[in-house]
Amino acid sequence: MKKILFPTDFSESSANAYKYALQLANNTNAEVVALHVYEMPVIDYVNTPAYLLDVYNTVELASFENYKSHVPELKRLAAGFGLENVPVSSVLLEGDLVQTILEMVKEQHFDFIVMGTKGATGMKETFFGTSTASVMTDTDAIVLAVPDESTYKNIEKIVFTTRFREKDVPALKKLLTFADAFGAQVDCLYIKTQSSDLKEVVLADWRHVFRDYKLTFHIIDSEDIEGSILEFLDSHQIDLLALLNHKRGFFENLFKTSLTKKLAFHSKIPILAFH
Repeated sequence: MKKILFPTDFSESSANAYKYALQLANNTNAEVVALHVYEMPVIDYVNTPAYLLDVYNTVELASFENYKSHVPELKRLAAGFGLENVPVSSVLLEGDLVQTILEMVKEQHFDFIVMGTKGATGMKETFFGTSTASVMTDTDAIVLAVPDESTYKNIEKIVFTTRFREKDVPALKKLLTFADAFGAQVDCLYIKTQSSDLKEVVLADWRHVFRDYKLTFHIIDSEDIEGSILEFLDSHQIDLLALLNHKRGFFENLFKTSLTKKLAFHSKIPILAFH
């Protein structure tokens, strides 16, 4: 059985992502592990030893009580979505969120990570925005990042951004398997700039390799790569943006951009990232 890791801070952003996790589990015969991570405070004032144990005990107790009170809410949400049949277990751990996620994926071999993200407000990054970007960059698992302003709907149209490189092929094949579980159409999108070196023979080879799949190729001439991708998402009413892991800067730009147009598009469309 496949395994899906669902990190949650029990916020509305996390609850929004939870439905995606449950639906993905339901469609791929997977189980969901809901992970809540808390961190101990950093204390550096004088006479710390006298108070440190009391402080840590208080934090641990408060974290456990918060966790215990929210676990039933996960069951209630699943029932409300009509997905109470999906196997879900819950885990509470102390530590750094990102490192805990990476260690769990490495040790327990999760296939997917589904996380909520709030992106950023002005110059201040939010907790899940930065954490999701870091997890996307550093894990081998497939990561589904769900913006808190998106509203769940059936995944019917997916865009995969590509440069038609050889290393894109395994990711696209995984995506097609993912899309098949939802009965979704996949559009392969390439933004052609003046410096692009795409050869017709390469495109023809890709068309041949994927001729039996439910796949459409789009080539757009533009110097604004990210802007063109986001405009394509809007004009084609795309439900999911899939991409191969790029440099950290690419994700940071998606999560931190202050441009109203880009933020408006990004705030509604989940991102599926392949390592």
